[in-house]
Amino acid sequence: MHRTRRRHRRQLVVGLVLLLMALTALPASAWAEPGLPQPSPTPDAQLDPLAGLPQLSPTPDADLDADADLDADADLDADADPDLLAGITLPDLATIPGSVLGDFAPDGRASGPAGDPGAPGAVGGTSSVPRLPALSDPRMFRGRAFDTCMAPSLDTMRRWRSSKYGAVGVYFGGRGRACRRQPRLGHSWMKGVERLGWRVLPVYVGSQSPCVVAGAKKAYRIGRHPWSQGVREGRDAVRRARAVGIRPGSPLYLDMEAYNYRQKKCARTTLRFVRGWDRQVRRKGYVPGFYSSADSGVAHMRDAARAGVRDLPSVIWFARWHTRPRLAREPALRGSAWSSRRRIHQYAGNVKERHGGRTLVIDRNLVHAPVARIR
Repeated sequence: MHRTRRRHRRQLVVGLVLLLMALTALPASAWAEPGLPQPSPTPDAQLDPLAGLPQLSPTPDADLDADADLDADADLDADADPDLLAGITLPDLATIPGSVLGDFAPDGRASGPAGDPGAPGAVGGTSSVPRLPALSDPRMFRGRAFDTCMAPSLDTMRRWRSSKYGAVGVYFGGRGRACRRQPRLGHSWMKGVERLGWRVLPVYVGSQSPCVVAGAKKAYRIGRHPWSQGVREGRDAVRRARAVGIRPGSPLYLDMEAYNYRQKKCARTTLRFVRGWDRQVRRKGYVPGFYSSADSGVAHMRDAARAGVRDLPSVIWFARWHTRPRLAREPALRGSAWSSRRRIHQYAGNVKERHGGRTLVIDRNLVHAPVARIR
């Protein structure tokens, strides 16, 4: 009897080993969750100037302070919400605890609580953070920039060349921008500031989150169909960018003012809008960027990246005022996918500065990110 039991145990062990060997031999697609679109070579990848290239390696975690030097996707129609097509809903990203999401190093490796790869408590293997599309020979700028509500005159821009700034943020479109009337802004203005040596950060202020904090922005909240609305506004952003001479390969920064991303329904709606906008902008050959408060919209995008969500911005512009200008040590982006050449820090706002005899009310920024190509 004992000999028979031992034989049965051996047969069971052998059977389990053979089963495990068979399972590990299956292709990765066999493990995919049913109904979810899987990455494949698509026309999107050919249109996306960032797709198919390796991700940049992360830079050392060093401040660029005041005194210092300074994604291919599944083949889904741009007008269709992939979450609806797949018959699924997005997770409540804003409420996923950090213990579930974990922290991830910029190179995609899982990291422990302190943000160090391989630290105790780290998840083994490769993280689920999607690799952002590589920045494919963009026009880069590293240094100080200012943005102001209305595009200044070319004479003012000439006088401000004596300042510490080398780039200017321009609100070129969007139904939510404060200065809707921009009498100077056009192709000739863009060419003029470029000839003066300025670099341009194009900002699009479209529809705002349903739980936007600023009262003045509540009139521009996202509607009932966030994905299709994001696609339409992404198309509008590209059209307006081309009209003022901003060429493909340039970044377009979506301005999403501070919102309460911990409200589940609001978080889902906002994220779908942003993803639709990003996908459309990317399909048209531009680089989707994203501006928001560090502790609201930026934290929301970080959680989405950690949860494996696609169609996220390639560059992050985070607002954290009343602090030193720095890029590498932003708490909301610790261990995020947005590392080298993908960050702008807005460190002060609504301040007056005077250069060359001209005064402007501006926001101050530290930049290591793509800027516009002007034709």
